[in-house]
Amino acid sequence: MVDFNEKLEKYAALAVQVGVNVQPGQTLVVTAPLASAAFVRMIAKRAYAAGANNVHIEWYDDEITRIKYDMAPAETFKEYPMWRARGWEEMAENNAAFLSIVASNPDLLKGVDPQKIADANKAAGQALQKYRSYAMSDKISWSIVAVPSEDWAAKVFPDADENLQMESLWNAIFDATRINTEDPIAAWREHTKTLDAKAARLNEKNYRALHYQGEGTDLTIELPQGHLWVSGGSENAKGTPFVANMPTEEVFTAPKKDGVNGTVRSTKPLSYGGNLIKDISVTFDKGKIVDIQAAEGLDVLKRLIQTDEGAAYLGEVALVPHRSPISETNLVFYNTLFDENASSHLAIGNAYAFCLAGGKEMSEEELTQKGLNSSIVHVDFMIGSADMNIDGELPDGTKEAVFREGNWAF
Repeated sequence: MVDFNEKLEKYAALAVQVGVNVQPGQTLVVTAPLASAAFVRMIAKRAYAAGANNVHIEWYDDEITRIKYDMAPAETFKEYPMWRARGWEEMAENNAAFLSIVASNPDLLKGVDPQKIADANKAAGQALQKYRSYAMSDKISWSIVAVPSEDWAAKVFPDADENLQMESLWNAIFDATRINTEDPIAAWREHTKTLDAKAARLNEKNYRALHYQGEGTDLTIELPQGHLWVSGGSENAKGTPFVANMPTEEVFTAPKKDGVNGTVRSTKPLSYGGNLIKDISVTFDKGKIVDIQAAEGLDVLKRLIQTDEGAAYLGEVALVPHRSPISETNLVFYNTLFDENASSHLAIGNAYAFCLAGGKEMSEEELTQKGLNSSIVHVDFMIGSADMNIDGELPDGTKEAVFREGNWAF
């Protein structure tokens, strides 16, 4: 138990000092499940020790969420409390940092009317659009970390003894976030340097397009002029470094909105809207999704891409080698924070402004003119595998290997 508490303290320190990187006088906003109260208390102590002016906690509970979906009137899900949205905008405008702690049951909303889920996600997306624009353009520091829940642990380790499922998921999280190293903070700083070097190499290449080939996949993605490859390490508007996703193994950029053609097949389940969506196949024509299929969760998926005009286009292309720490666990986490860092992936919806040279200072209209997609949604789905090959088209039209058999070719 002492060893576990030591690891938990290291995890809290990592989230505060590297994830959101709390600065003196700053407010930290934490969104967390009730079950993570002990961890959140550690977060609060670390934040105040780092000089935080205030730590504001917003709690949520899976059971209450499910009760609402089962019993509340359908019209309820078309509403979002604007006082809350304005509060988040105000805190962001006053340089608050935002830490999200995730632990939800992947099957939380299984069996719920997909229209309720779609309405709730759309209402939240519209209300929080301004706040999310701050995050998508690196105006603020933000980060996501995870803690286990009993339902999530049982999903990831169904064959383990019930008494060991939570412990197994904790260990997997600690491994993925480098807590089991001697100095996790130093290990993370070294890791982000490695990812930054990959992003720099891709920026030197300045590919015009990427061509993906794999089982069920033959897809070409054009990249906009001035695109930038970036890694998990970012800087907010004040120049303070932070790491948005912990873990992270990706380098990513924005695709050209109307430059995506062909078909791509998912390689891992997608946990979205409290449902699992499996065996996704998506066909694009001039950037737009013209056909979408799934073996499970198709209704939820179809409603996702109907959220707004931009939800039928891509906003992110991310490269993750198959030989990466999370992938090599051979676990499916049923949680995008982990699964997207075990596999190359794409995101439906909004593009990150910082993936374009000068994009952080551009308006939404200017970003659109430069070829970036705009939407109130941003949902990643995993497409990488051990047989994925990716070629890059250079500015002179020649092609070269970027990935072979799921891993970096350079």
